[in-house]
Amino acid sequence: MENLSLLLLFLLFPVPGLLGSSRALCSMDEAMDEKMKQGFSSLLSDAVKNIGIQCRTVSSRGELASCPEGLAVTSCSCGSACGSWDVREGTICHCQCAGIDWTAARCCTLGVGA
Repeated sequence: MENLSLLLLFLLFPVPGLLGSSRALCSMDEAMDEKMKQGFSSLLSDAVKNIGIQCRTVSSRGELASCPEGLAVTSCSCGSACGSWDVREGTICHCQCAGIDWTAARCCTLGVGA
């Protein structure tokens, strides 16, 4: 019974030399980490270089302004000093104040090779 207790204590007691959380990386590990970060960074840079955002502003009289097909609303502006607006169906700006004289939508899309 005593041997079983010692065995359980040994199995449940953490051995400090085997814990990796307090150890510093060796130079080989550090070099590998740095190479992996560089590789990922260059892949990301190449992907981002080939993608651009294309935007245009569309304005109209009244409380609604619609983006052309393929573009989505990223922000809205309202006339008559109105700061309350919402986006409908992802492509339409709606100004919520009464008596709006104009509404503008900033419409954007991601483009490859832009």
